[in-house]
Amino acid sequence: MTSRKAKHTVFVDQFTNGILNPADEMNYVVQDGGHIVANTAPGCWGPMITPELKGGHEVTKPVYVEGAETGDAIAIHINSIQVTSDATASGNDKPMEGRFTGDPFVAGICPNCGAKNPKTRVEGIGQGAVRCAECSEDVTPFTFTNAYTMVFDQQRTMGLTLNKENAEIIAREGKKYMRTPENSIQNPVVTFAPHDIVGAMARVIPFLGQLGTTPSRAFPDSHNAGDFGQFLIDAPHDYGMTEEQLEDRTDGHMDINRVREGATLICPVKVPGGGVYLGDMHAMQGNGEIAGHTTDVAGIADLQVTVLKDVDLEGPVLLPLTEDLPPLAKPFTEKEIKQAKLLADRWHMPEIEESYPVSFIGTGVDLNAATENGMERAAKLFNITVPEVMNRATINGSIDIGRNPGVVTVTFLAPKAYLKQSGIWELVRNAYQ
Repeated sequence: MTSRKAKHTVFVDQFTNGILNPADEMNYVVQDGGHIVANTAPGCWGPMITPELKGGHEVTKPVYVEGAETGDAIAIHINSIQVTSDATASGNDKPMEGRFTGDPFVAGICPNCGAKNPKTRVEGIGQGAVRCAECSEDVTPFTFTNAYTMVFDQQRTMGLTLNKENAEIIAREGKKYMRTPENSIQNPVVTFAPHDIVGAMARVIPFLGQLGTTPSRAFPDSHNAGDFGQFLIDAPHDYGMTEEQLEDRTDGHMDINRVREGATLICPVKVPGGGVYLGDMHAMQGNGEIAGHTTDVAGIADLQVTVLKDVDLEGPVLLPLTEDLPPLAKPFTEKEIKQAKLLADRWHMPEIEESYPVSFIGTGVDLNAATENGMERAAKLFNITVPEVMNRATINGSIDIGRNPGVVTVTFLAPKAYLKQSGIWELVRNAYQ
């Protein structure tokens, strides 16, 4: 709940402690149709080596959207995403036994003094640099197995991985090079100075790994998804829950690289005001995020939010850029429509479908479960059967991996009639017509 006056544009500069808690008051309030502008903190690795944070990420504090009620949806249009970090580091992870209780993302402990979610300080550089503020023990819950340090050009269009000498230069002034926001408490991951991959180029195509609405129970932010959420089932810490309670998630942690500038994400409202939050910006990522992590960066995002009344979603729906759509799910051209009409005339068909792309997010314990989840969400919204979704996604769409092990998109061309009855036609029309 909130008692603050709604603004047309809110500037968000505060971050959670890693927990998305619907009981917390939302101090940022935006008007329906207004803008959320945020300088986001880097996602995975910085928070992962900062055990004071309890969620594995450091996302913005949620924003209350005026007029949004439980059972509605909020359309979030990504007006712009701008990377501000000059450098970052990332790689495959290895949990460090003895430094957490059940879950290294959530319940870090000091192996020496036993402090829970201990405060830390950075002493020097390298993978042993993060120390307990009380006893100076190495408390990093994760270390790298294979990793790299990457710098970006001034235009933020190209990245390059560094050698040992240059990685250590970055490491000594980590917050400066990562441009960590002022209110962020995470340790800069470049402190570890990894340099296993040297001289590799990478195109910068930034997106938000975390974007969504607040779940209806307290969730560690990185676990607000059907795959990472499995770690919470019967977990031995404060945020353990049952498999049934996992349904209270909103799947804000997607790591889908199509959630980028120009796209629109439609999110379920499970608490009054929705509680829109964002973070975990990445400079680039291939489908699947197969290394488990990618290039976490600080950045500035401008979002515009619109309340959709009585659009009751089970999970997020994405309207990607046309260029990001699977080939079979791209809108038909005028030439193609003329071809179909000629074919219909030949077979004495009075009309053909008018259809447009839509992409349903599915999450689960693995990719099969995530696919089933996404198809069930589509079937429920359109009031059709799962077999019909299967057929449409086969001839007019695709199933694509968002994140391994359990985030997918179920994309297909949906008839205009389905889009109208579900309440999302205007958004789809604006995106693709």
